[in-house]
Amino acid sequence: MSHITTAGKRREREHVKGFTRRAAQELKQFRKNYELFTLGIPGILYIFIFSYLPMAGIVLAFKNFKYDKGIWGSDWTGFKNFEFFFVSDTAWRITRNTVLYEVGYIILTTFFALLFAVLLNEISQRWVKIYQTALFLPHFLSWVVVYYIVFTLLDLNNGLLNHFLAMFGVEPRNWYLESGPWPYILNVVALWKRIGFSALVYYAGIIAISPDFYEAAKMDGATRFQMARKITIPMILPLISILLILAIGGLVSGDFGLHYFIPHDSGMTYPTTDIIDTYVYRALTKIGDVGMASAVGLFQSVVGLILVLTANLFVKKLNPDNSLW
Repeated sequence: MSHITTAGKRREREHVKGFTRRAAQELKQFRKNYELFTLGIPGILYIFIFSYLPMAGIVLAFKNFKYDKGIWGSDWTGFKNFEFFFVSDTAWRITRNTVLYEVGYIILTTFFALLFAVLLNEISQRWVKIYQTALFLPHFLSWVVVYYIVFTLLDLNNGLLNHFLAMFGVEPRNWYLESGPWPYILNVVALWKRIGFSALVYYAGIIAISPDFYEAAKMDGATRFQMARKITIPMILPLISILLILAIGGLVSGDFGLHYFIPHDSGMTYPTTDIIDTYVYRALTKIGDVGMASAVGLFQSVVGLILVLTANLFVKKLNPDNSLW
């Protein structure tokens, strides 16, 4: 009995020593690189203030919020706010629209961003900066500015697209009173605005690849297409996987600016442009239902987290080196 007790105490002392040793090493590492840790403080504070502190508002999803009573004084309603949303006639439509649009955006953006990144790597360095600027510029434009650009194309009376169609004898169309064309319009606009950022991220990964791989491939007689398929894509596959995992987490969180401003919030386009985020916005501004809006937001966050964890687990099983953690 005493032998077992002594062995247990020895293991406990070794565990404490190991923990103390690791803590000392971490402290030494912090003192050595404290400047780098200091640089991260603004980012940490930003995330804490704007991402973690607002989590206290999660309770609104379970309350019948009244402005005169405040958050904590309002009555608890359990899951009634969730039930109100999911039993509504529009719940299935806006959830379907949100998921399908995001899947389309992810596929199109990934494919064309990779294509443009590979092409940027092939052109002369003299022109790379010009093409980079042209690709990246739409990323910095607000959706309000993009709306006016799209409006100059689609306006019934003065739109460039209607003038172009009139040259072929086609009657002008009021695009903002039709729902059918908008899935194509929104996909094109989203691709135009998003492709620059993703392409430059992939391009940064491509230029980090050692030129020795390409030199060896050229000596073996490989074509540019073969080098892109056998060297470039496999080498940046971890980067592609990470961006895809993060994008999958937003499948139920649509782009509010795109779906609200570009169709001009036209009720006639709701069947094909309305998503969860625009529906929640109208619930807040027109109905004033804070509880239901909070419930939907919580639903989006939880589903997004589950999707990220699931996608990361799937990638980890295929190749642990390509996963987030």
